Amino acid sequence: MSGPRLVGVLGGMGPAATVDFYGKLVEETAATCDQGHVPVVIWGDPRVPDRSLSLLGGGEDPTPYLRRGIEALKRAGCEMLAVPCNTAHAFVPRLADEAGLELVSIVEVTADALAADGVRVAGLLATTGTLRAGLYADALRRRGLAVIEPDEPGQRQVTAAIGAVKSGGVHPAHRRALVDVSRSLADRGAERVVTACTEIVLALDRSRVPVPVLDPARLLARRVADLALG
Repeated sequence: MSGPRLVGVLGGMGPAATVDFYGKLVEETAATCDQGHVPVVIWGDPRVPDRSLSLLGGGEDPTPYLRRGIEALKRAGCEMLAVPCNTAHAFVPRLADEAGLELVSIVEVTADALAADGVRVAGLLATTGTLRAGLYADALRRRGLAVIEPDEPGQRQVTAAIGAVKSGGVHPAHRRALVDVSRSLADRGAERVVTACTEIVLALDRSRVPVPVLDPARLLARRVADLALG
């Protein structure tokens, strides 16, 4: 039977980010009835060890948990894989290849969008693990874009805001800090601010940032909808 391709969503990292992504996938699908939407299987396992801590050498390797989820999605009949967690992309490409699933990379989708818009300099808001692993920096530089990251105090504020979203305890101070860091990136020459951690999307008031803010989760949802529905 031909038709839309079944998409596996490797989620739970964190739960709010997974809910946010699925909502955006629904919004980005041009459907007029239930049957016009993308068929999805969501694997939401919040037990996956902290990806950023692992990359920084201070935490458990999340690979076995990620592999278990990907294999379960494969057994469920999924043909494509979407992972709303940005930092997990330091681990999942190899695992997707092992399972024979087509990974729609949130990193590559975002880098494509920035390049297509003619952006020359992008500012990154992300986990320290994502920055340290160079996930976005490498992808953007391959496309000729320069990258600006927060200074050390700014990154500590970003990390605190991410933790607040995960714990359900975001305060106005966290939101103000994200705006301040975003403005500092713009002041240093960033033409776009990339919210390269889905939790940041849930806490940043983009209306207070002087340059456009890019949401990788929405870009991923848009690409997944296009590919799944053909």
